Amino acid sequence: MKLCIFCSANQQIDPDFFELARKLGQWAAGNGHGIVFGGHDAGLMHSVSKAAKQSGGRVIGVVPRKIEEMGKLSPWIDVHIPCEDLTDRKQLMMDQSDAFIILPGGIGTLDELFTVVSMKTLDYHNKPVLLCNYKGFWDSLISCLDDLHGKGVTRKQWRSYITVVNTLEELEKEIEKNDGQRL
Repeated sequence: MKLCIFCSANQQIDPDFFELARKLGQWAAGNGHGIVFGGHDAGLMHSVSKAAKQSGGRVIGVVPRKIEEMGKLSPWIDVHIPCEDLTDRKQLMMDQSDAFIILPGGIGTLDELFTVVSMKTLDYHNKPVLLCNYKGFWDSLISCLDDLHGKGVTRKQWRSYITVVNTLEELEKEIEKNDGQRL
């Protein structure tokens, strides 16, 4: 499978999240999965792409022009897909991927998550969306989504579109389960 990783490009975050991203990249490569990511050379993006590439995995970077102009292109890319902006990047990443993994991140990561889930609610795709709530990072988002559902503003229970996992082991099991369903 090609696993799309949405995550932070910031450095000033919990070191445990870097270790999670590194282990995910290694596991993905070791199990024959490719990585699709935003092509940035910092933060969790850097950690997951470097680990996957150094472990023999295939890494696809979908890179907006501004990131290249800033000189922030990751050196850990096998396939470089340039794009104009973040909207283009999201669409190209969706097209390239078989599943979506959301690691800790900020506004950009939330934008990516909600775009992918909105597209799923309208049946533009039926690909797994895995929210990695490692160390409770997404607890407040999960509470917000539960609140929205309780207020009746979501068509279906949001958990029918997003699978929450709390550990790398749970994430791996979900990917393996979905990879088996793809065959």
